[in-house]
Amino acid sequence: MSTVFSRVDLVGVGLNATDTLIPLAHYPARGSKVEYHTASVLPGGQVATTVVACQQWGMRTRYVGKLGDDAAAALHREAFARAGVEAQLISVSGGASPQSLIFVDAQGERTVLCRRDERLVLQPADLAQEWITNARALHIDGHDTAAALCAAQWAQAAGIPVIADLDEIYPGIDELLRCIDYMIVSRDFPLRLMQQDDLPSALCAMQARYGATLTAATLGPDGVLAWDGQQYHYRAAYRVPVLDTTGAGDIFHAGFIYGLMQEWPLERQLDFACAAAAMNCMGAGARGGIESREKIEALMATGEHYGEAYSCAELNLIKG
Repeated sequence: MSTVFSRVDLVGVGLNATDTLIPLAHYPARGSKVEYHTASVLPGGQVATTVVACQQWGMRTRYVGKLGDDAAAALHREAFARAGVEAQLISVSGGASPQSLIFVDAQGERTVLCRRDERLVLQPADLAQEWITNARALHIDGHDTAAALCAAQWAQAAGIPVIADLDEIYPGIDELLRCIDYMIVSRDFPLRLMQQDDLPSALCAMQARYGATLTAATLGPDGVLAWDGQQYHYRAAYRVPVLDTTGAGDIFHAGFIYGLMQEWPLERQLDFACAAAAMNCMGAGARGGIESREKIEALMATGEHYGEAYSCAELNLIKG
């Protein structure tokens, strides 16, 4: 008997990780010996965290990923169940679930060391097409590129928008990029991909080459810059007391996806995403500062921004 999968708002295909968070006064110098006082083991991972945030804001979500059969896998299963996420988890006997060591300095900036078992690479054969096509949107990170491409092609054929969180140029990513509608990437990704040294120009070139509806780069305290094929859009980041930047980009993507599913204007989507990411930086861990929609919108109404790194009026005038 075939299984009938429920319709969800968002399906995420990509990374999960168990984060060991270690606060430090400063990043260790080479050859030094540094004492630390606490270490917290928390669930994280790019796509997994984005999906959990969207679920907490009232969306119906599904996560697809791969785990070992260790204690870290149990941590993830419990976290998905507690959040209410439908988790389609492929288990690898004897496999070690992805692990990250995260050093967080006194300014809240994090440095990540990752370990991943090659047996846990998600493969196209691990996916069920119904997991993807019974959703209103697909979110990917491109790490397991062949599986991400498979999912994106199914979504594209079904008319489902594909959102991507990309920070590395993985082998085979060129074909994947042609299947992405909303390409929201790290600051230096467009520069490396397009071999340019000017971010606005690189975003424009990336959109022209791959045909995305939107290309954008998240810029940390400088906010986000986006190109929609006609004009640039910029939102400055919110100024908040920062405890830990872990997961800020993941929550930005969650905020963008939430706004997209609400059919908000692009400016509001970007602003909500910036506010959600800022509030997450006030908590510890990838998911420690996921706040309610009401609190995020309160920050949008009253919060202070950092200075603007870009002027869209100037950029659009030059482009025009």
